[in-house]
Amino acid sequence: MENFKTLRIYNSLTKKIEDFIPLNPPKVTMYVCGITAYDSSHLGHARSAVIFDVFYRLLKYLGYEVIYVRNITDIDDKIINRSNKEGIPWKELTQKYIEEYEKVTQALGLLKPTYEPRASEHIPEIISLIEKLIEKGLAYQSNGDVYFEVTKFPSYGKLSGRKIEELIAGVRIEVSEKKKNPLDFALWKSAKPGEPFWESPWGKGRPGWHIECSAMALKYLGETIDIHGGGLDLIFPHHENEIAQSEGATEKQFARYFIHHGLITVKGEKMSKSLGNYVTMEYLLKTFHPEVIKAFLLSTHYRSPLDYREENIKNMEKAIYRFYETLYWLKKAQPLKEGLLSEKARKLEKGLKDFENNFISALLDDFNTALALGHLFSFENEIYNFITKTPNLTTEEVLLLEKIEKKIRDLSGKILGIGEREPDEFWNTERKRKLKIIKKDLKEIEDLVKKRESARKEKNFILADKIRDELKNLGIILKDTRTETFWYVE
Repeated sequence: MENFKTLRIYNSLTKKIEDFIPLNPPKVTMYVCGITAYDSSHLGHARSAVIFDVFYRLLKYLGYEVIYVRNITDIDDKIINRSNKEGIPWKELTQKYIEEYEKVTQALGLLKPTYEPRASEHIPEIISLIEKLIEKGLAYQSNGDVYFEVTKFPSYGKLSGRKIEELIAGVRIEVSEKKKNPLDFALWKSAKPGEPFWESPWGKGRPGWHIECSAMALKYLGETIDIHGGGLDLIFPHHENEIAQSEGATEKQFARYFIHHGLITVKGEKMSKSLGNYVTMEYLLKTFHPEVIKAFLLSTHYRSPLDYREENIKNMEKAIYRFYETLYWLKKAQPLKEGLLSEKARKLEKGLKDFENNFISALLDDFNTALALGHLFSFENEIYNFITKTPNLTTEEVLLLEKIEKKIRDLSGKILGIGEREPDEFWNTERKRKLKIIKKDLKEIEDLVKKRESARKEKNFILADKIRDELKNLGIILKDTRTETFWYVE
């Protein structure tokens, strides 16, 4: 284990920040609710995927052996309704959206979970778990359906903080003659004509939404898992029902730490299709570099709502551009004289130690990625000022800059997934992508930049200024340095 202080995290189950102590260290088991594959991936899906990817990376960085499961719901009412509406078989529909989601996670550079199980591939495990609940008197059959009997599980509501009596009093759940109690939830649903089905002891049907997660968590992670994650909207009823089913069947604690992230709003309103403020990942990945999107998603504390506004993500783009420009100059740094560290360089060396401590401390304090990013950009500003204002670097100073670059990659790159790319690759990708939008060719712009550099050397400042203005009108920003002209597209 790395020699850092203990990770502290807010546990939705206890409603407080606690030291994270896994059941069987150094092993950590983590189950995160993934997508329901019936529609295109949006920013909300990406927030969940990015947050738990970084949490996974942090745990690995701290020396834990993590088994990370992120499920896929590929059979569900929404999927069946969409399949019927579009006239596409449900398997074809779900495969389409699963592949689309996988392309998004790959584009964002997320690590693959240890397992990505699909509900439809775990029907035997689901049936077995339901049978166990019936045997224990916690579930009952009713006209081909099977329901969990909520009143038989006295601690129901312990995650959401709701009491059974209050839930019944304010119930808005659709009344069903099949249920003993309006709060009882389906473990197995009998198939209607034309719906997909599997054979079961209760007839042809399919699993309810909640039972699939309990069955898959049990199969891949055991009876008690360390971490269960998802969005705040899953606390009730989904995660509450998972607890009831899992603990009812095993008589052991289901999950020791529940981690829930805030939801996405758009200009202060909840993001939803009905409001027409739906932000797809297809649009975002066409418009912004993946690391810009990741940094934006990590720029607010995970438990808070994240408000999407185009100007906010554009501001993050400027910050990431400046960050990669600094990494570019770090790579280019060459010693021009022998010598030790200057006073400014010694200050930068101290800044490196402070940055490492502050960065890790922020992440260990309830996973504060927003604060960690703040420390990253603040230190990056110190590096930029040092490089651009130190005309003649010594051999020792260049060695320090190499050490700084390695540390940034070890921390920001490996944990946040920001700064993983080589600066040349980043700028080449971004210049091409942005020039495509304004219908300009990379070689055409590079030739203009070189022509201007020649004009400056020849002291033809009229031509140099003319080219600068021409490029500026295209949204291309030039930065002249002692060795070259650095440029990017706004």
